[in-house]
Amino acid sequence: MVAVQRSFTVPGELPVLVDYLKDFARTEDWDPGTKTCERLDDGPVRVGSTWSNVSVFRGRETRLTYRLIRLEEDRLTFVGENSGVTTTDDLLLRRVAGGTMVTYRARLDFKGLLRLAVPFLRKDVERLADEVGTVMPGVLSRL
Repeated sequence: MVAVQRSFTVPGELPVLVDYLKDFARTEDWDPGTKTCERLDDGPVRVGSTWSNVSVFRGRETRLTYRLIRLEEDRLTFVGENSGVTTTDDLLLRRVAGGTMVTYRARLDFKGLLRLAVPFLRKDVERLADEVGTVMPGVLSRL
């Protein structure tokens, strides 16, 4: 398992940010590792909504199916899965002076033989988290 966390403050209002972030297709905007992300169901975004996500990790494309499992006024949790990994993206938002503090937490639980590679993958996961921590604040600040 590899877990990362990044926090930053943006000037946006909490409800506006949650409304934007709850559509996981928007990871194309703020996650440099995401190549494409498409909604698989229709209607309003709600707990149970799903997306097909194609990400690039270590130069290879991987497809995950993500599901929104928590939709609260200050927290969103998405779980993605394929045969090699289960990922959890947890976004916590809190009003602070000057805007909203966003805490992005990602956890990757590798399966099968990939579990043995965790020590070698940790550095790459940290690098991706650093990139999200750089790109996401700029995107959210423009909302």
